[in-house]
Amino acid sequence: MSETVHNRIAVLRAERGISRRQLADALGVHYQTVGYLERGEFRPSLHLALRIAAYFEVPVEVVFSIEPFPRIGDTTAARSA
Repeated sequence: MSETVHNRIAVLRAERGISRRQLADALGVHYQTVGYLERGEFRPSLHLALRIAAYFEVPVEVVFSIEPFPRIGDTTAARSA
């Protein structure tokens, strides 16, 4: 069983025009931590995951998943929803 945690941090940042440094400052972490998170090289603690979700004002499930997120242009996923 894979222990990969998928996330949408980069997408959420891009949608809001927020840099890695701005997000890191808001969360109280080093900006490189945000990069590690986005690339899946670091799994956040529950506390950090909840803070990230709160920052973006979305449920934690919108930001993190144990299953890969469907691609934005994936019409198959859009039809089955």
